[in-house]
Amino acid sequence: MMQQSPEQSAAVCRNGRYPEIDRFLDYLKREKNVSPHTLTAYGHDIDQFVAFIIQYSGLRNADSFHPEKVTVVDIRLFMGDLLKTGMQPKSIARKLATLKSFYRYLLQEGLVAHSVLSYVTTPKYPHAVPSFLTEKQTGALFERLGEARSTDGLDAQFELERDRCLIEVLYGCGLRISELIGLEMQQVSFETGSIKINGKGSKQRIVPLGGCAAEALRNYFEVRRNFFRIFMKGGEGALTYVFVTRKGKKIYPMLVQRVTRKYLTPVTEQKARNPHVFRHSFATHMLNSGADLKSVSEMLGHSSLSTTEIYTHVTFSRLREVYRKAHPKA
Repeated sequence: MMQQSPEQSAAVCRNGRYPEIDRFLDYLKREKNVSPHTLTAYGHDIDQFVAFIIQYSGLRNADSFHPEKVTVVDIRLFMGDLLKTGMQPKSIARKLATLKSFYRYLLQEGLVAHSVLSYVTTPKYPHAVPSFLTEKQTGALFERLGEARSTDGLDAQFELERDRCLIEVLYGCGLRISELIGLEMQQVSFETGSIKINGKGSKQRIVPLGGCAAEALRNYFEVRRNFFRIFMKGGEGALTYVFVTRKGKKIYPMLVQRVTRKYLTPVTEQKARNPHVFRHSFATHMLNSGADLKSVSEMLGHSSLSTTEIYTHVTFSRLREVYRKAHPKA
C-alpha cells in the first residue's frame, strides 16, 4: 500500500474524526481559553497522529481507534515517520506536547487508565538565540527616526508619525505584532502610564508605557487628529484602533513588516529585520540592565518562565565577556 504523507493522512482522518478530539478542543476553548489558532494546530496534530495509527495498524477508520491500545513503540514509529518527512525536532517536540495534553484530558475523563505519553521522552533540540539589536544599534535607529522629516504633505506626515510611534511602542513595550495591530484606543492610559494588552489565548496583561513611547503616541495622536479632521468624514473619534492606515482602517501585518524592515536595514546587517526583533531587543536590554526574569516574563506575556529563559543565553554571553575582561583569574 502506498504510504500517505502526514498531511494527506490528517485530511482523511478529519472526514471521520475520532470524536474525543472535538471534545478535547471544546474543553480547551471553554476551560483554558485557548486561542483559535492554537486550537487549529492542536486539532491538526492529533488528527495526524490518529491517521498514522489507523494506517499503521490497518484499522478501518477513526471509529476503530482506541487510545488505550497505543503503545510506546507506536509513538516512536510516529516520531520516526515525522523525521523521515524532514520535520525538525522542534516541530516534533511541539506535536508530542499536544499529544501529552490530549492524553492528560483522556485520563482526566476516565477514557484511558494511564497516559502512554508519560513514558516517551521529548527529543532535545537546539534553542536558537533570538535576533536582537545591540544598544548601540538601537540608539542609532531612534536617532534616525528622530531626524526623519516629511515635506510631502499632511498624509505623508501622518504616516511618518504613525511609523515612528509604531516602532517606539514595539520596542518600548515588547509587543507581539498581533498585539500591536489589535491595540485599541481604550487600552492606552496616559494617566496610569500603561497599556492593557490582549495577548495569546485572550490573556490580558498590563505593560508600563515608557516616556519615549508615551511622547511618540501623543505626537502621533495630534497629527492623526488633524489628518482625519480634514480627510475623513466623522473625524478621528470614529476610529477604534491606535494604528491605522490613511483610510482609517486597522493596519495589517505586511505594513508593519515593511515599516520595520525599512528602519532596521540601515542599522543592522542581520538577516532578521522583522517586528519581533524589537520584542527580542526589549527583553534582552531589560535583562542586561538588571531586570529580573519573572518581571520580564510578565511584561512579555509568557505563560512560563522557561519561554523567557532563552534570553538569558544572550545576557550570560555578555556577563561571561565582562568576567573574562575584568576577573584576574579569568
